[in-house]
Amino acid sequence: MTRSPAPDSSGGSPATLARRLGTGDAVVVGLGSMIGAGVFAAFGPAAAAAGPGLLPALALAALVAYCNATSSARLAARYPASGGTYVYGRERLGEFWGYLAGWAFVVGKTASCAAMALTVGAYAWPGHEHLVAVAAVAAITAVDYAGVHRAAWVTRLIVAVVLVVLAVAVVACLAGGGAAPSPLAAGMTAGGVLQAAGLLFFAFAGYARVATLGEEVRDPARTIPRAIPIALGLTLIVYAAVAVAVLAALGPERLARSAAPIADAVRAAGAAGLVPLITVGAATAALGSLLALVLGVSRTVLAMARDGHLPRPLGVVHPRFRVPHRATLAVGLVVAVVAGVADVRGAIGFSSFGVLVYYAIANASAFTLAAGEGRPVRAVPVVGLAGCLLLAFSLPLPSALAGAGVLAAGAVAWAVRRTPRRR
Repeated sequence: MTRSPAPDSSGGSPATLARRLGTGDAVVVGLGSMIGAGVFAAFGPAAAAAGPGLLPALALAALVAYCNATSSARLAARYPASGGTYVYGRERLGEFWGYLAGWAFVVGKTASCAAMALTVGAYAWPGHEHLVAVAAVAAITAVDYAGVHRAAWVTRLIVAVVLVVLAVAVVACLAGGGAAPSPLAAGMTAGGVLQAAGLLFFAFAGYARVATLGEEVRDPARTIPRAIPIALGLTLIVYAAVAVAVLAALGPERLARSAAPIADAVRAAGAAGLVPLITVGAATAALGSLLALVLGVSRTVLAMARDGHLPRPLGVVHPRFRVPHRATLAVGLVVAVVAGVADVRGAIGFSSFGVLVYYAIANASAFTLAAGEGRPVRAVPVVGLAGCLLLAFSLPLPSALAGAGVLAAGAVAWAVRRTPRRR
């Protein structure tokens, strides 16, 4: 089996990616992935599943995300190469598990990229979502092609805009009063909370972008373990504030029926004049998520192509820009096609299943680390693995079945490729 080339700390080899990102840049890439379109859209479907149990569902999603982040950080420091759990699973569990993680990530996050692009279209030009989505994918692909350092600065600007918009919305909702409080237990079920946590996890999963950029950060053994929990902690604070605000303004029943929860919450709080600002923030957030997602998926494609699991020409690094230009263009093309025909809700559910399986393999890989390899507390990967599988199979049945089917198809393709051809 051909291994990925060893990273060069100086960034001087043309076969490896340039190490340009510091801790701040890595945190921003993670924030750009997590504080994205999900915060503007995920609370409605989650409230429909959990009812007044939205906040417990958010806490459960955050707990699983914390375990995943800790396991990913320890593994990324040990294996600072592009590919994330594709690399970790291969090195710790065997080639098949690494391949399955990479397959789950590429397929699931391709669907997520399409969902982000469609969110841009829905806010920017209602009725022409698919056209705007394809244009957004083309623009983001061009930014990524120009280099990850430039992409990190674009993401920094986007994150700043979105945080300002969310802060304004939270203040308006809490200051305006709104819905009468509901008893916490009324209409809340364990199954609903689990399903809502699985849907909300979709919005937390961006810290993987930091790990998949392991070959492009400076001093990865120090930078990655610091950047991932910082990005996750900041995101949890933002999400908790938004959840409390939209519940206060709408209540669980109206929130469950809302397709644009933050905009509807601002209206209910008597601040309808802020809706255009919320619309701009939602479109900007979706662009930020799309940028970071394309970065992560293209780097995993690069790693899998280097190892022969995907066409090897995709494993080439551009001699000038030092980015996986062919993988980037291929990901952009596939996402543009999917965004031209896909449904947002179906894409989100499908993506959630794939990402949860991806992190289940990450936790299993972290469990095998020895004490001298930076092993986390044993309970962390155990809780993370169990939580990922529980949330994955608590998702709506069509999403779980579709996700399991695509993963099975990938496993069959791997087995066929491994089987020697008969003469």
